[in-house]
Amino acid sequence: MRCISKEITVAGQQTGPAHVQLYLLDPVSVDPDKKRPLIVVCPGGGYAFCSDREAEPVVMQFLAMGYHCALLDYSVAPNRFPTALLELAETVALVRDHCEEWHIDENQIYVCGFSAGGHLACSLGLFWKQEFVRKQINRTSEQIRPDGMILAYPVVTAGTFAHKGSFENLLGTTEEEELAGRTLKDSSGESWNRQKVSLELQEAGDAPRTFLWHTWTDASVPVENSLLLASALRRCGVSLELHIYSKGPHGLSLSNSETSGSLRPDMLVPAVQSWVNLVHTWLEEG
Repeated sequence: MRCISKEITVAGQQTGPAHVQLYLLDPVSVDPDKKRPLIVVCPGGGYAFCSDREAEPVVMQFLAMGYHCALLDYSVAPNRFPTALLELAETVALVRDHCEEWHIDENQIYVCGFSAGGHLACSLGLFWKQEFVRKQINRTSEQIRPDGMILAYPVVTAGTFAHKGSFENLLGTTEEEELAGRTLKDSSGESWNRQKVSLELQEAGDAPRTFLWHTWTDASVPVENSLLLASALRRCGVSLELHIYSKGPHGLSLSNSETSGSLRPDMLVPAVQSWVNLVHTWLEEG
């Protein structure tokens, strides 16, 4: 396996470039020309940090299934929307640039996000054709297009069921928004408000096929986030596989001993571990 580190820089970053770590499986002798899917993993962390529990352990799981991976350590607060989105778009484009060299199937580049990372991944899935994304990184829509989304307990809505901390880190505090007339602008002059980043309100007709899971008892990011997104995708005819588990706190990741540890035994929920096999089947069907 090869590991390649890259820096991703976009306009407006306040904390330096983002980093992407690529994990590329070596060709095997029985099929040296085989091209594999690649999954870009976006950890959660409320747009305040990138959780290590939803980072390398998840990458190792996907590698064991036979997929290449990219782990994106994207920019968080004080960087504001759409900095992280542009970094993810550039990461997908970077991967697509090197499909031949890195033995990647150019039609199977997936984004996988947890919690706020799910909001990030889904944002690309919904906004990949929009000019405000592609023109700031000088890429075409086809270069930044994800072929599928894997969303684990994602932050979706900025409405009634919002995870308020994520949106304050993404857009600024309520006071900052009021000073700006509740409208934010990026370096290109584009402007938006909370409605723009409330993903269930967006046109979803161009969204890729989606695998989505949540727990019914999630007290931090209520399950309504996934239900609202599922309804929006269904209205637009997007292929969706949805799993709602009856029990489990927020942030389960793989929900095994590797991601729970001795300090968080509540994060070990055996029933939820099935999402890994379910997403494997979903990926193989793609």
